[in-house]
Amino acid sequence: MSTLKQLDTLLVANRGEIACRIMRTARSLGIKSVAIHSEVDATAKHVLEADCAINLGGNRPGESYLCIDNIIAAAKHSGAQAIHPGYGFLSENAAFAQAIEEAGLLFLGPPASAIEAMGSKAAAKALMENAGVPLVPGYHGEDQSIETFLQEAERIGYPVLLKAAAGGGGKGMKIVEHESELAEALASAQREAKSAFGDARMLVEKYVLKPRHVEIQVFADQQGHCLYLNERDCSIQRRHQKVVEEAPAPGLSPALRQAMGEAAVRAAQAIGYVGAGTVEFLLDNQGEFFFMEMNTRLQVEHPVTEAITGLDLVAWQIRTARGEPLPITQEQVPLQGHAIEVRLYAEDPSTDFLPATGTLHLYQEPSEGPGRRTDSGVVEGDTVSPFYDPMLAKIVAWGESREEARQRLLAMLNETHVGGVRTNLAFLKRILAHSAFAQAELDTGFIPRYQDDLLPSPAKRDEFFWQAAAQAFLASEPGKVRSDDAYSPWSTATGWRSVLPAQPEITLLSEGEKHRVVLTNNTTPRTALPVFRRGETLYLEWNGELHTVTRFDPIVALETDPAHGNGLTAPMNGSVVRILVEPGQYVEANTPLVILEAMKMEHTIRAHTAGTVKALLCQEGDMVIEGTPLVEMEAAHEAA
Repeated sequence: MSTLKQLDTLLVANRGEIACRIMRTARSLGIKSVAIHSEVDATAKHVLEADCAINLGGNRPGESYLCIDNIIAAAKHSGAQAIHPGYGFLSENAAFAQAIEEAGLLFLGPPASAIEAMGSKAAAKALMENAGVPLVPGYHGEDQSIETFLQEAERIGYPVLLKAAAGGGGKGMKIVEHESELAEALASAQREAKSAFGDARMLVEKYVLKPRHVEIQVFADQQGHCLYLNERDCSIQRRHQKVVEEAPAPGLSPALRQAMGEAAVRAAQAIGYVGAGTVEFLLDNQGEFFFMEMNTRLQVEHPVTEAITGLDLVAWQIRTARGEPLPITQEQVPLQGHAIEVRLYAEDPSTDFLPATGTLHLYQEPSEGPGRRTDSGVVEGDTVSPFYDPMLAKIVAWGESREEARQRLLAMLNETHVGGVRTNLAFLKRILAHSAFAQAELDTGFIPRYQDDLLPSPAKRDEFFWQAAAQAFLASEPGKVRSDDAYSPWSTATGWRSVLPAQPEITLLSEGEKHRVVLTNNTTPRTALPVFRRGETLYLEWNGELHTVTRFDPIVALETDPAHGNGLTAPMNGSVVRILVEPGQYVEANTPLVILEAMKMEHTIRAHTAGTVKALLCQEGDMVIEGTPLVEMEAAHEAA
């Protein structure tokens, strides 16, 4: 009988909610946890929850969470015997896994050879074909010329999907519907892939219309046993990134579950897999499924699998890394009830889900209870930086049925409040409340199909809003007591007037809109809308959105009013990747001018109207904050 490897101290090579989640299991097993962090993360939640923390320096991932040598040195310095990579960052980096093994440490993930086998999507497709796993028609070759991609796309048939060969997460992924779009889409996808994974190689596949994204959770031990722990439906996506995940997949028959599960096990065994992994499939409306990729790590959405099985997948990772066999057989894998998870992001759905940054002046999570789980990596007062993924938390609900889980999750979202940074919270509520979602009518086109319902135009703030805001603002004002007359009516905020009825008056500002409000005793009944006061700011929930309300200060407004010109500004914090025009150049409306990168995703700034570039106000490589002028334009009608 082999001796189990010692593991009493674990370094978590990650940040945010996944680092906190891993530490929670380590703590329950009596294992000491070690955090690493960048300069900007010095007081982050995962740092405060760890038993000890090591500063790697820098702010960008390349200066901290991606520094292999520094991470291994930190593990040795702290006395850790093992490293858990979490997800993202180095979690699917074969060189990282190999370096950990060579350092005599345990890697809580698969062997480097398995990561390498699945790290190249093109090579993985060939392996899966040999293992008898169904594939989507596509091109996965080494020739990366535009001529080859044009030829292969024509052979496959439009629409096609460009994907980064070395990674996932929606980065380097573009849908191309016409031949004329391919060259520009390929160049952009290659830049994104190079930035995110250090590898610009691409592959192209047939874009399956109205597919579902169904993935199988697999787990293997060092003794050669491999199980599938049911499936997850991750079809609700935006920008090719998952937003809502659930388990089991609605409407999946036991026979199809078994067929997909056995195919996933074949995929894992074909590469000598050990630990937690996920095999992702496209499922069409005829019940045919096609291999997409294998994620050789713990998935973001693993909590829904834990909810329906009652298993702790991180605990399994620790035990299998030490050499323990899997504790159950395939026939013993539980499937109890239904679970749904949503990802709460700092992003602005109204601007095509651009990442948002800023300070969480208000952050309130749902209450705990049976069937409720929140995995988060932030607390109120934290700053959301432009350097990392903008996910704040995962909110998970379990129920005996899918409908019970859906209703419970909606209730949890209604208890969640975030102020100071834009989020997708209201968007998530609309998805969960939508009749098509309630009826489990799921595919990857769900969000575009119901965009008008899920992303409605902002409602005009009516008098009811302003009356409710004024009432709440005045009611939450701190009391003022005169030193010479504690009972003076002039020090109250009730609008008291001698002889005449009380009539408080206040001018408020909400998201740039100013409104003077006069309240009388019989104006509007006091509202039950959720309100939160933080300092001089009131947060009022109205029509499902949290609105910021402050008292209008005319002096401050005059000092901060900018002169509005014809400039184009940065829509979010990020870095300037490319400048595509030069001063004096005439451009048509919608012409790409500047490409920004934020959270490893590219965002193109385009001309609003036809005109001439008067001046470039940025350079390639610049870090810019939201609102920074980038290009000064002279509209064509002005120049005429």
